[in-house]
Amino acid sequence: MTRDPAFGDRPSTRTTSRAGGARTTADRARRTLSQNFLVDRQAIDLVIRAADPAGLVLEPGAGAGALTLALAGAGARVIGYEIDPRLARRLTARTRDDPRVAVVHGDFTTAPVPGRPFAVVGNIPYSATSKVVNWCLGAPSLTSATLLTQREYARKRAGGYGRWSRVTVRSWPWFHWRLGPTVNRRSFRPVPSVDSAILRIERRPEPLVRGRRTYQELVELGFSGLGGSVRASLRTRHRGVDAALAAAGVPRDAVVGHVHPDQWIALWQRLYW
Repeated sequence: MTRDPAFGDRPSTRTTSRAGGARTTADRARRTLSQNFLVDRQAIDLVIRAADPAGLVLEPGAGAGALTLALAGAGARVIGYEIDPRLARRLTARTRDDPRVAVVHGDFTTAPVPGRPFAVVGNIPYSATSKVVNWCLGAPSLTSATLLTQREYARKRAGGYGRWSRVTVRSWPWFHWRLGPTVNRRSFRPVPSVDSAILRIERRPEPLVRGRRTYQELVELGFSGLGGSVRASLRTRHRGVDAALAAAGVPRDAVVGHVHPDQWIALWQRLYW
């Protein structure tokens, strides 16, 4: 991928402030694109340590380039995606002579998946978190994703409340989810209303199950809510559910979110083997 040569031809997008406190284009972009820029060097270092970047790294929401340059400085070859044309132009100009960095003006969630192993590292817009995560999980050559997200989101996905979400359970045989350090909201500008945390998603060397379709069908059935419990949902389509629950250590009245992903694998093994 190369830098977009059209950036230099675009006029400035900053509007002139008018009496009455009219917002600039930058102000509007921060709101509509959910922009909160990482400005704390210690927080950037936390992300770099968690990611341990090497080789090809794709960065969603490169913004002004603070994390971009830190990734490159740590030894990565970075492709930074930035949807805001104003910021994309600035970062392109800033890194024009840096062979370690390429800037793409565009939406990361529509980016082509590289044909070789790569990682994703980014301070991602809160409003695009689910889209970015889904893109990562669907990329066959992804090795890991290190994402700075809302702390609440990261805790829910990594089982921080003793509960597990559907997306985590569905992907568990192929990806390990881990909650990393908290990043205080004052590490960003503008300052958001909540703290963030580092969410680490790593592809497993070998899948924990071999039947992707049947495993994910089982999970979808369990999360369907039919009957009000995992047992009731699974019994609509499977025999031997009580024995499978007992073998997996799942109580018969367990609510779906309280079933650990490893227990889902045990259920799949009993019901499909």
